[in-house]
Amino acid sequence: MPSFVGAIDQGTTSSRFLVFNDEGAIVASHQMEFEQHYPNPGWVEHDPYDLIDSTRTCIEHAIRKFEELGHSVSDIKGIGITNQRETAVVWDRISGKPLCPAIVWSDGRTAETVKKLASKSDKGTEAIKDVCGLPLTTYFSGVKLRWMLDHNDHVKQAHDEGRLMFGTVDSWLIYNLTGGKDGGLHVTDVTNASRTMLMDIHTLKWSDQILEFFGFNADILPRIVSSSEIYGQVQGGSLNGIPIAGCLGDQQAALVGQKCFNVGDAKNTYGTGCFMLFNTGDEAVISKNGLLTTVGYQFGDNKPAYALEGSIAVAGSSIQFLRDNLKMISSAPEVNVLASAVKDTAGVYFVTAFSGLFAPYWRDDARGTICGITQFTTREHIARATLEASCYQTRAILDAMNADSGKPLKSLKVDGGLTNSDLCMQIQADILGIEVDRPRMRETTALGSAIAAGFAVGIWQSFDQLQSINAEGHTIFKSEISEEDRNKKIKGWEHAVERSFGWAN
Repeated sequence: MPSFVGAIDQGTTSSRFLVFNDEGAIVASHQMEFEQHYPNPGWVEHDPYDLIDSTRTCIEHAIRKFEELGHSVSDIKGIGITNQRETAVVWDRISGKPLCPAIVWSDGRTAETVKKLASKSDKGTEAIKDVCGLPLTTYFSGVKLRWMLDHNDHVKQAHDEGRLMFGTVDSWLIYNLTGGKDGGLHVTDVTNASRTMLMDIHTLKWSDQILEFFGFNADILPRIVSSSEIYGQVQGGSLNGIPIAGCLGDQQAALVGQKCFNVGDAKNTYGTGCFMLFNTGDEAVISKNGLLTTVGYQFGDNKPAYALEGSIAVAGSSIQFLRDNLKMISSAPEVNVLASAVKDTAGVYFVTAFSGLFAPYWRDDARGTICGITQFTTREHIARATLEASCYQTRAILDAMNADSGKPLKSLKVDGGLTNSDLCMQIQADILGIEVDRPRMRETTALGSAIAAGFAVGIWQSFDQLQSINAEGHTIFKSEISEEDRNKKIKGWEHAVERSFGWAN
């Protein structure tokens, strides 16, 4: 009998459900976008109901396609979940209803909250970094929760009365899928917990010291579980009774999906944002060069694998900006047509710091900046500069990783929407000066969560069994420019980044 595993991929702009066979191939899938809310400059919100409703809709459509192929839902042995990570959701323990909109990971409203928290320690933004592996910044969900408590009376009252439930998107999905207010589970896996700022990165437990620092009650937090174990069963819908058995934050899921199981393996995912992870093994390495220390994955009772991460806030979302805000293109693929029409940007740089810059800069005061415009500049040059922005930021992260690890990367595994562009990946290889390795099947985030669930339900027992999965048809991009040209381009980018600083007070 064939065995299948399902994967919920709840992202920043869309939700998906995919069904994989035991060879890692996609059998059926469905995807739908949901609305983004921007109530103020720098604010980004989601309606929590949109997250769970779009997920359920995708499940039902994908299962219908799966059954039309002659398969039975009973052959799906488990479900994995992967999700946008630092987005914060709060809801009422009694009603099960959200108490306010979800604050999305890229939201920048908490800059003042960060300043207040940093002022509590002579270490400033590194006040709790030794414990949680993360600097105080607008990015992480603990800071967003503090903002909610300070600015929303409903959230504060629920916290004070013991009714508040807090979680990242994985917790919100699992809670609703397993019954909601009628017995739904309140859990999060170690990878998502490591992005809240509230978990001790060394013990994998919630830190009493940090909870006191933020002023949070411990009863609001989900139970921390591994990335691969049976948490509970789906209640209702087409997947009723099927175990939820895997959970990973989206970037860690891509690390697993790219099979980066060895120390020194690295991958970069180009989605709404852009995220590079470097496997450091069972040791939590605290970066000295602006990177984040995070949990890569933990399968069952095994030791966790840690990773260093470089996070870029804006990657694919810059293409949406050209389409939706500037009306420069009518569809995302059109950016490649424009960018390919010119051989370079003619000196134009686009620093896509719409709500600050993440790693390795960590500048909340940076804003989007286009430098080097002349009368010669066309929309084709700006389109190419938009693609190059993610590539330059990736180079800055690579340099930081090489400095932290002492072992320069020879090759970078890539996935995500922007990697569909051969032009973008060639630019990336040119700017990095190392090989860029793109797999044929690029749904590695969903695949990673499916692998985690598959391990928990016995479809796979060892990493060796995964070697043939998504192994054929890789494309290798190699640099086609000189070291001199590369350094000249990077120097121009660095000048442009400096000019993006200081715009937000």
